[in-house]
Amino acid sequence: MQMYRSLLFIPGNKPKWMDSISTLAADAVILDLEDSVPYNEKNNARKNVVDALSGLEGRFSPNIFVRINRFKNKFNDEDLEKVLHPNLTGIVIPKVYEPEEINQLAAKIQILENKKGIKEGQIKLLPLLETAKSMYFCYDIAICNRVIGITGLSSKDGDVERALDTKWTFEGQESLYMKSKVVMSARAAGVTPIGGLWQDVHNLEGLIASAQKNRQLGFDGELILHPTNIDIINQTYSPSEEDVAYYQGLIEVFNEAKEKGDGAIIYDGSHIDNAHVQTAKNILNLYNAFKQNDSNK
Repeated sequence: MQMYRSLLFIPGNKPKWMDSISTLAADAVILDLEDSVPYNEKNNARKNVVDALSGLEGRFSPNIFVRINRFKNKFNDEDLEKVLHPNLTGIVIPKVYEPEEINQLAAKIQILENKKGIKEGQIKLLPLLETAKSMYFCYDIAICNRVIGITGLSSKDGDVERALDTKWTFEGQESLYMKSKVVMSARAAGVTPIGGLWQDVHNLEGLIASAQKNRQLGFDGELILHPTNIDIINQTYSPSEEDVAYYQGLIEVFNEAKEKGDGAIIYDGSHIDNAHVQTAKNILNLYNAFKQNDSNK
């Protein structure tokens, strides 16, 4: 499964910003046709996004998603028709309400894949859980066809705050239940739990503290709004060199003890048995995967 630590939004009406896509260290880029684009710029933004996707031929780039518009009770068919492209990884779906919407969109995408000669099943879906109903049905949405992740977002004055009528605080107690439910649902469905969204983009200390809290809750990555946030998010959601040294030592000491017939040991003051070894192996595998991914950028 593709892991997404950093997913950077780029407004679709900023073509010069899109020129730098292939130089970005983000795991994914979301070309936005929705909230960051004024209504009178929607058509130009759509054209810019299509041009950007076409311009990636033969060039390395992060995974590319496009966030389409939702008008009233339906997603924008013209957005979908125009942006489906062989260089597209997936569609970010805003303001989802219930699973049936995802299934209907997946069916439309399959028709368009066949029409455009895109490999069937290539285009994935990332629903944004921005309504109370979508958060209530988060597991049912997570298990829908093509879904690769779900979001547990918290931002001051944003869609989630308005939907739940909570009041944003840095401590985040008001969003703790929602975030934990999203993480558990994502794990149960086998998809990626994605957090965010840090709006004070130049407050890097605040970003670090917020991302560390989200990582502790079990998120795998975050939506971000500014390129300066990429490295911090990638680092936060990757095992550190200290982690690697600790877990490599744990495995070595446990294997030595196992050869002597011991199934449990004390390592660095803690009780260790096979369950801890499995965790250590998972973390080392994750570290190696990210290291390989980053070396290709």
